[in-house]
Amino acid sequence: MSEEPRRDDDFDHLREDIEAAERRIAREIDPGPRALAIAIFVFALLTTLVLPHAGDARGLDVLVGSDAAHASGIALPHRVFAWLALVFGGGFSILALLTRRWALAWIALAGSTVASFLGLLAVWSRQTAASQYPGPGIGLLIAWFAMILLAYHWARVVAARSALQLATEEHRRRLTAERDRKGLLDRFGDDEPPAS
Repeated sequence: MSEEPRRDDDFDHLREDIEAAERRIAREIDPGPRALAIAIFVFALLTTLVLPHAGDARGLDVLVGSDAAHASGIALPHRVFAWLALVFGGGFSILALLTRRWALAWIALAGSTVASFLGLLAVWSRQTAASQYPGPGIGLLIAWFAMILLAYHWARVVAARSALQLATEEHRRRLTAERDRKGLLDRFGDDEPPAS
């Protein structure tokens, strides 16, 4: 008689360990071969900090608002794009790749998507700037394309992870429903009610 409660306790501990492992796995991503592509685009994005964004203004000049940026007529959309690209395209992408956390991948996706649209606005503002100001430089164009590609790859990673998470949650719900049904059957029995 004493072995039956011990088996139930062992089974409960095992089930709790499995559920904890499932929850931990559900919070993680596995970018697979996309990790290399994301790392390359992050490297390209960080390289644009030393490339000219407009005239003599490099990416770093745009970030800090130096005299070269003022002389090139860097507008607010360009500066905001540079900061979003650095924070989300560089920072959160690196963090998401290193920690493999699903929430960080979502943040990198959201920030990269917003930065992609702001990159379009930054390029457009350079093309429509007054004639004394230079047009978009190679650094701005590469940064914009890198953000578009980062947003695309993060979307694929997050979407694939979402499908796996849904399957895990469905499996957990099915096991919980079976356990609850078994508990009710143990408590009330599985006898059919008599026909009237």
